[in-house]
Amino acid sequence: MLLILFVYVKGILARNFHLIDHRNKWALMKHYIVIVGCGRLGSLLANHLSGKGNNVIIIDKAHKAFERLSTDFSGYKIVGDATEQSVLREANISKANFCFSATQNDNINLMVAQIARTIFEVPHVLARISDPAREAIYREFGIQTISPTQLTADSFLQYVKATES
Repeated sequence: MLLILFVYVKGILARNFHLIDHRNKWALMKHYIVIVGCGRLGSLLANHLSGKGNNVIIIDKAHKAFERLSTDFSGYKIVGDATEQSVLREANISKANFCFSATQNDNINLMVAQIARTIFEVPHVLARISDPAREAIYREFGIQTISPTQLTADSFLQYVKATES
C-alpha cells in the first residue's frame, strides 16, 4: 500500500509540481518542502526528496520517528507539534513551496494543511486522509488530498476488472 501511495504522490508531483524526466530518472527542481509526520510515508518522501537535492524539513512529535530517515537524509528534523504555529515558524514554512501533511491522524492533517494554506500561504499543500468521506471537507478548504484507503480500494477494483476481461 505504501508503494502505491508513493507512486501516486510521485504522479501528482509530476503533473502539478515541475517534475521533469531525464533519461527515465525523475529529477525534481529544487524546492523548499515541509513534511509533517515521519512515519512510513513521511520518511519515504523525506528521504526521496532530500536525495534529489531539495531542502526538506520534517516535523514529528516523537524524536524516535526520525530513526526511519536514511543516513543520507540531508534535511532538517524538528521535534514538535506541527499544529502549533511556532513549530511551523521554526520550520520557516512561509518560505516553503510545498507542505505535505502525512500523519496518520486526519484531524491533524487537516489542521496543518489549513494553517499552511491560509496563514502561511504555502502554494502547494497536500494532505493524507484515511477516511475518503472527509475528502469533500478538505476540498472546501482548497486542500488537495491523497487517501491510501481509496487508492488501495481502487487498485483492488482494477484487479477484479482486469480479471473479468
